[in-house]
Amino acid sequence: MKIMIASDLHGSAYYAEKLLNKFAEEECEKLILLGDIYNHGPRNPLPEGYAPMRVAELLNAEKEKLIVIKGNCDSEVDTMISSFDFIDDVCLISGGKTIFLTHGHVYNKDAMPKTAFDAVIYGHFHTGFVVRDGGTVVANAGSVSLPKNGTPRSYLVLDENILTLKDMDGNIISETVI
Repeated sequence: MKIMIASDLHGSAYYAEKLLNKFAEEECEKLILLGDIYNHGPRNPLPEGYAPMRVAELLNAEKEKLIVIKGNCDSEVDTMISSFDFIDDVCLISGGKTIFLTHGHVYNKDAMPKTAFDAVIYGHFHTGFVVRDGGTVVANAGSVSLPKNGTPRSYLVLDENILTLKDMDGNIISETVI
């Protein structure tokens, strides 16, 4: 199964539309969003096209294809406009590998989960990367709407056990086998 993983929309309808277009272009079957869906957060500027209700409309239309992880900027009121659940963390098996997906404010490369996984994937920091730490692949999807530290707007594609970080033009930034 080919899966797109993205994070930190922060209410940008402009980038939510771009992401959903990329999702279709990539021909992925599932879209996993790693949190911070509607609210821009007090430490972030308003992203381009800030329209949380429009983001909800766009995502609700794709609810059958979504898995949404709760981020630190997501709240109970967000569930009232969503036709999908916000889940704390997700573990999946792809290509025979165990993969832990989380927002990143609790578990990340500096605070790894105690359980051993083949890959740990998160968002939160708005800086896309894919690295190997011992036997574990650690990846950050970056941010679709508010990238930080000079990193491009980015998302991940998981195809069996190949994890690829791409910019919003679809160019490969980094790729590894989990």
